[in-house]
Amino acid sequence: MNISVEISYYPLHGDDFIEPIKTFIDRLNMHPGIIVQTNGMSTQIFGEYDLVMRILTDEIKVSFENPYSVFVMKVVNADLRVHAGK
Repeated sequence: MNISVEISYYPLHGDDFIEPIKTFIDRLNMHPGIIVQTNGMSTQIFGEYDLVMRILTDEIKVSFENPYSVFVMKVVNADLRVHAGK
């Protein structure tokens, strides 16, 4: 089953919040088999359920090494790129 995930990362510790976000997105982009699209508000991830969730579990855990890290996610059990005509 393919899924779509919209995820936002809020590193709340320190003044430099851009670098942890960029690093998280860069790590996501290193994984084959998923599609990662970003905009100013969130990152969208598309791919097969087990693969996407395994990658997110691993990468969120790495980001949680930074104190006060918050993730907000929406998960849809469909590839929204297909349904949006993309």
